[in-house]
Amino acid sequence: MSEEKPARLFVGIPIADELRDALQRHLAATVGERLPGRAVPPANWHLTLRFLGATDAGRHRRVVDELSRIEVVPSFDLSLTGLGGFPRAGRAKVLWIGVGEGADELRALGVSVEAAAVRAGFAAEPKPFSPHLTLSRIHPFADLRPLVESAAPFGGRMRVDAFVLFRSHLGGAAPRYEPLQRFLLR
Repeated sequence: MSEEKPARLFVGIPIADELRDALQRHLAATVGERLPGRAVPPANWHLTLRFLGATDAGRHRRVVDELSRIEVVPSFDLSLTGLGGFPRAGRAKVLWIGVGEGADELRALGVSVEAAAVRAGFAAEPKPFSPHLTLSRIHPFADLRPLVESAAPFGGRMRVDAFVLFRSHLGGAAPRYEPLQRFLLR
C-alpha cells in the first residue's frame, strides 16, 4: 500500500464457493434471474464485519496489529436464511439475506473487530452490527415486501474459520475486493 494514497478498507468474511454457487441457484429459482436494483456481483459477496473507509498506511498497520490481537474465537458454522430489506422491507434501499445459525458468533466477532478498529484510531460505528449479506442496492427506495414474503427460505451453510482485511478497488462496472490479510479462528 502506498504511503501517499489512502486505501479503502473493510473487514469481512468471504463466502465459500460452494455456498456462493448454491445461493446463486436458489436466487435464480426463487427470485428470478434479475434482482431488483443494482445487484452485487456474486464474486463480491461477503459478510462485512466493519467498514473502515479511506485508511492511510499508518492506520493500516495499526488496524492489522489490533486485529491480530483479537482473542481468537473458535471457528463456527453459519447458515444463510431469508431475504430482508434495509432500512425496512416496505421502503428498502438494500436487499439482503440474513444469517441464521452462527449469528451470535458473528455478532461477538463483530464486537471484537469493532473494538480493534476503535483502538486503531477509527471512530466508533454508530449503528449496531447486523449480520447479513448484501445482494443488491436499490435507488430510489422500493417496496420489497412481496419479494421478501414470497421468497422461499435458503438453508445454505458454510464453516467460518477466518476473517479478512480487504481493500476495495473502485471504478469500472463493479468494485474489486482484494484480500490483504487473513486472520484465522481456532
